[in-house]
Amino acid sequence: MAEAQGKDEGKKSSKKMIVIIAVAVLVLAGAGGGAYFYMNKQASAEHKEEGDGKQGKEEHKEDAAKEEDAEHEKVAEPDIYYDLPTPLLVNFPAGSGAKVIRISLTILTKGEASVDAMKKHEPMIRNNLLMAISALGAEKAKTLAGKQELKEMMQVEIGKVLEKMAGKNTVKDVYFTEFVMQ
Repeated sequence: MAEAQGKDEGKKSSKKMIVIIAVAVLVLAGAGGGAYFYMNKQASAEHKEEGDGKQGKEEHKEDAAKEEDAEHEKVAEPDIYYDLPTPLLVNFPAGSGAKVIRISLTILTKGEASVDAMKKHEPMIRNNLLMAISALGAEKAKTLAGKQELKEMMQVEIGKVLEKMAGKNTVKDVYFTEFVMQ
């Protein structure tokens, strides 16, 4: 009986050893694969930095500085929602599909400086948005496609004002918070 018990322990011991070896091989293979991809990524980044000899050191330094500034801006400036304080109200001529349209907007922008610029240049923004609504017309504003087009026009118009007056278009999106046609 002692011999049978010894053989069972030997089989269990060898099975455990096989499992341990298999796990060790998998861990080493995973570590090797990870190291390969990490090194390959670094090598391609270094190759990109060299620019195949076409890009000078000064240009590389400027590019690196721009990338650092861009990364710094991403971290420093969170997305902020700005509600246009008063709704936009447009009267349409007689015979149109609607007499009046009232739209309240919320603008998604990058950073507090953008909100300050929008507040400062709100009269110009409102003017451009009112013109965009009038240009679209009441009939087109009734449809979903027309509303999408109006939304895109508004985003472009706000971006133009910020680009012109603040030097940087930071508008990410425009949202209708109220859209009433009568």
